[in-house]
Amino acid sequence: MEFTEDQIQRYSRHIILAEVGGKGQKKLLSAKVLMVGAGGLGCPAGFYLAAAGVGTIAIVDDDRVELSNLQRQIAHSTKTLGMLKADSAKQTFESLNPDVNVVAIKGRLNKDNILDIIRDYDIVVDGSDNFPTRYLVNDACVFLKKPLVSGAILRFEGQVTTVLPGDGHCYRCLFEVPPPPGLVPSCQEAGVLGVLPGVIGSLQAMEVLKLILGKGQPLKNSLLIYDALRANFRKVKVPKNPECPVCSEHPSITELQDYDAGYCQL
Repeated sequence: MEFTEDQIQRYSRHIILAEVGGKGQKKLLSAKVLMVGAGGLGCPAGFYLAAAGVGTIAIVDDDRVELSNLQRQIAHSTKTLGMLKADSAKQTFESLNPDVNVVAIKGRLNKDNILDIIRDYDIVVDGSDNFPTRYLVNDACVFLKKPLVSGAILRFEGQVTTVLPGDGHCYRCLFEVPPPPGLVPSCQEAGVLGVLPGVIGSLQAMEVLKLILGKGQPLKNSLLIYDALRANFRKVKVPKNPECPVCSEHPSITELQDYDAGYCQL
């Protein structure tokens, strides 16, 4: 493909980077990324992926924009209150960059549809805020060998990790089974500082761009933890669990679990 004059101007700061250049920008424009959730994490991650020129961004979300979302979910606005979040985010991202095709998938993920939904995408970004969804997305990505960039936020702390199936840990190597219901509060119950998801979502977008470009070191076998109150980042090593129920050589889980993958208020 040849760049138009507008594209040369739009992506000029990428093109002059030796690590990206015209070749790398073409990779971005050809990439297909699936985002789970258009909430606190999905909004900043999607914004930066769209700005970078990721050619196809699919957004799975069946929730509608509420006033309480607007403290942190920056792809939505007062004007889009009541609109489906997938449609609101699509409108925002495509207005930012007309090169980007945003696919709004207005429904819930479940064990019956998730494999068909993620099959055609290169990378999955998990911005959900409930454990059933995280485990469902992780397991599906491992089964289909799709790279997964997972983020989580609560109160003043966030974390990011990147799963490369067959080459490192998966989410179950970190946390083998979901915690009992009610043990870990949601953001709706415990709160979240509005800027925090912007930090974590941006880190997720950075991981995606590195994977597409094949540059740098992704957060493989690592969990990056950010403490906003102390302005502190720390990286924890996460070795692959040789007995992981999903990604080990002899997994005990060989089919998707029947999780309820509804989204919480991110």
